[in-house]
Amino acid sequence: MKRILTVLVCVWCLQLVVCTTAQVEYVDPSIGGVGFLLEPTRPTIHLPNSMVRVYPVRKDFLDDRIRSFPLTIISHRLGELFWLMPCDGVPDGCAWDRAVAYDQEKTTPYYYSTRFDDSLIRVEFSPTERCGYFRFSFPSGKATVLLANRFPGELERQSETVVAGIERFNDMQAFMYGEFSVPVTSTVEKDGAKSRLVVFAKQDQKRLEFRYGVSFISIEQAKKNLQKEIPKWGFDKIKVFAMDRWNNALGQVAVTGGTESQRRVFYTALYRSYERMVNITEYGRYYSSFDHKVHVDARPFYVDNWIWDTFRALEPLQTILNPEVEADKIQSYVRMYEQSGWMPSFAVLWGDYACMNGNHAAGWIVDAWFKGIQNFDVKKAYEGLRKNSLDATLLPWRNGPKCKLDDFYSERGYFPSLPHGTAETEPMVHPFENRQSVAVTLGASYDDWCIAQLARTLDKAADHELFMKRAGNYANVFRSDKGMMWPKDAEGKWIEPFDPKFDGGMGGRAYFDENNAYTYNWDVLHDFAGLFGLMGGLGRAEAMLDQLFREDIGRSKYEFWSKFPDSTGLVGQFSMGNEPSFSTPYVYNRLGAPWKTQKRIRLLLESFFPDTLLGIPGDEDGGGMSAFVVFSMMGFYPVTPGLPVYDVGSPVFDSVMIRLHNGEKIKIIARNTSKDNKYVQSVRLNGKNVNRVWFRHADISNGGVLDLQMGGIPKKTLGADPADFPPCSKTLDPVSFLGR
Repeated sequence: MKRILTVLVCVWCLQLVVCTTAQVEYVDPSIGGVGFLLEPTRPTIHLPNSMVRVYPVRKDFLDDRIRSFPLTIISHRLGELFWLMPCDGVPDGCAWDRAVAYDQEKTTPYYYSTRFDDSLIRVEFSPTERCGYFRFSFPSGKATVLLANRFPGELERQSETVVAGIERFNDMQAFMYGEFSVPVTSTVEKDGAKSRLVVFAKQDQKRLEFRYGVSFISIEQAKKNLQKEIPKWGFDKIKVFAMDRWNNALGQVAVTGGTESQRRVFYTALYRSYERMVNITEYGRYYSSFDHKVHVDARPFYVDNWIWDTFRALEPLQTILNPEVEADKIQSYVRMYEQSGWMPSFAVLWGDYACMNGNHAAGWIVDAWFKGIQNFDVKKAYEGLRKNSLDATLLPWRNGPKCKLDDFYSERGYFPSLPHGTAETEPMVHPFENRQSVAVTLGASYDDWCIAQLARTLDKAADHELFMKRAGNYANVFRSDKGMMWPKDAEGKWIEPFDPKFDGGMGGRAYFDENNAYTYNWDVLHDFAGLFGLMGGLGRAEAMLDQLFREDIGRSKYEFWSKFPDSTGLVGQFSMGNEPSFSTPYVYNRLGAPWKTQKRIRLLLESFFPDTLLGIPGDEDGGGMSAFVVFSMMGFYPVTPGLPVYDVGSPVFDSVMIRLHNGEKIKIIARNTSKDNKYVQSVRLNGKNVNRVWFRHADISNGGVLDLQMGGIPKKTLGADPADFPPCSKTLDPVSFLGR
């Protein structure tokens, strides 16, 4: 009996440790640090949505040499500003270009530390919103720091402890103001249009600290930022402050159960969902590259949103977690439209980085609106979305006035494709990205459906009719005799020959974008019901979806990936490593086979998102993919941004508690869930038994409980009645799902 009690006490203590462990301690920024084919994740140290973001500059996590540390970065994956490196004594002529081997690295969201092999110099870093704090330890006592311009600019020592600098990039400027903890001397070297600063501390200086502020307004503003955020020396205080900020953000979602590995994956994904967008307001002022002016505005101004990647999962996740911030982000987009004349696509620091395709701000803004986020200028937002749809070009990697291909789209309802070997006739077409004609047609159809919903809300009947008609354009590129999305030329003829597995990819991207027809076959977020009709009905559509996960790629992997390097994480022809695939496993819910959604989601999470260096199957675009993981591990997902509903999947945790900003809580309970017990047996929503596997945002926006009984055998009758299917027709009015 005594032994039994001892075991019970040990189990209770273990559970207590699990429950009380700070969420930030589960985060491992090295997850995904080696890319399958494309870019690895970066172990970024920053505060949630903060202006200063820092990581060691190296190829990937397996690179044993660090080239530098930036004082901040321009944008996720778009380069760094102001390089810094410690040095042991007087640097030789190669020191600026030498990558240094390191060891004993520790990385968290709030703190970074490493030790260099030869010099044994230790580097530590911790951030604030607009500032950073380095602490260097020099065992030899020869304390030297190298500062360099990454882009054209100047660096200078302003006093015995102060340095300052400026960099110019992409018609933009960045400023820094930094202070050393002890008096230093320095030498300045010119490297063409750049400057390099060698900073020396006194002999036998074994510790040197450097605190700095950055600004996009002026050096003086960078100084003010530093004085407000790090007014006193004390590295550990900044570290604790940063840790508390992260625990507050990550602690908004508390999970119980699951494995240690699953908790590491979950909280790392949640951490990565806080890198975008970035608040660049500097205490009531911000510089906008959209009109090249400094604005006075108490409301935050956010940049750095790769909307093609983020509208599907990241923004809907933050709509739940931080609705006030989402309103500020959307209003930032409205201001960008007012300042530049166009609604941006990729709103980065230096302006609109016209990347990918689509007017996907529509999906983000409309989704937020119908989920109750309305603290923004909706009329001006609608004006911008409408203008981009009707007057801007739909061409990939372009933003601005339309061309003749856009007029063709408006008249004929699809983007025309060129037959193989035909020379491009439109000079505005990007030489590498090409027309992406089918992908553009599908994306524009969804975007216009979103705009139509906003038009109805604003009582613009004629606009609503126009955009609803355009929302059906996806059907114009569906070839019924092939059961596939298919390119069509300007004369209305299907392109032949055409291989839906291999045509239109890298080296041309004539018809699709980063993926093939098998992926885009299911990218009709707003009208799955209409898509199923084109496919021949529910039974035929389900069989085609089954086959997607089984279809062979038809060639060697290296040949396939030479054309589609973004299409990674393959299961048959399904690509887990690219954003248009995120909703596809949940489509089974609309076909009366939710158990297949549950089976697929668990397989995908377990196969492609482990807590390892290869734990991200594709490009992690600042939270775009990680938010899919957060949603899916919690057990639900927003399949159609713009419809305020969520699909039930297969939660991996015993319970998830989401603390809302209005003081209420959402709780997802998964009774008896495990690796084998992945199938939902019954659904109880806010105390009522239901036979469907979806729920409204209104069911949880003021607190709610989703109670699922899990089991090891599929419950094939659950959600099988068409009356219980999730809403999936373009004719539906989102307003009808707003009531509680």
